[in-house]
Amino acid sequence: MSRMVSKRKRSSREDYPLSEQLKIEEGVFERRTMLHIKKLFTRNIISKLEFIIAKGKEADVYIADHGSSVPSDFVAVKIFRLETSSFEKRTDYINGDPRFFRIKSGISGIVNEWCKKEYSNLRIAEAAGLHSPKPYLFNGNILAMEFIGDSEGKPSQSLKAAGAADPVNALDSILEDMKKLYSRDLIHGDISEYNILMKDEVPYLIDFGQAVVKDHPKAEEFLKRDISVILSYFRKNYGISRNEDESFKQITS
Repeated sequence: MSRMVSKRKRSSREDYPLSEQLKIEEGVFERRTMLHIKKLFTRNIISKLEFIIAKGKEADVYIADHGSSVPSDFVAVKIFRLETSSFEKRTDYINGDPRFFRIKSGISGIVNEWCKKEYSNLRIAEAAGLHSPKPYLFNGNILAMEFIGDSEGKPSQSLKAAGAADPVNALDSILEDMKKLYSRDLIHGDISEYNILMKDEVPYLIDFGQAVVKDHPKAEEFLKRDISVILSYFRKNYGISRNEDESFKQITS
């Protein structure tokens, strides 16, 4: 049986700076989005949509109480904005991916395809055994997935915000997850200290919408960029020096 947030002590969640309470009944979302959210209720993925926990250029993430088909207490619901135009600049990630070759015209079609792409990539990541959110369901511009945070509903912080108590182990874990993903013919394409959440000192990779398969024309370029960005972060912040070429060979071997 799902528990309602309003009947639970919420102090730790209310302290979170992005936890503005949103009133769904006042028309926060437009009609298509509301219809897509409805499926999460009918499929028992969520029982109550709560409030926003992360804002992005293309999507916002909300925390929700779980439904009967989800084992954990909370669910993360990512809602891609249908009114945004920024997706039009990222179609290369989809157009070069042989899995997605029929994109409906208009921003709504692009957004829905992007949502589907992230869901598919998260399923691959889960199968590969990555530290990443488990995907539950997607519908239109809505993606429901595992909530990465504590038992009280407080989201985990990014690597940028939280840092790493054991940076060597954290870096090794990230590189190993990149290797596991590559073994399933997938490259994240946007790894950085902002797209990694630290839960119990374990780094979790998030934001898989732009991830591409090895057959993508820019796959190697994206992988080398991921390696360069993450090695640069650990070098500048923790003095850990790793060779980019050797790391590339380690991941692709």
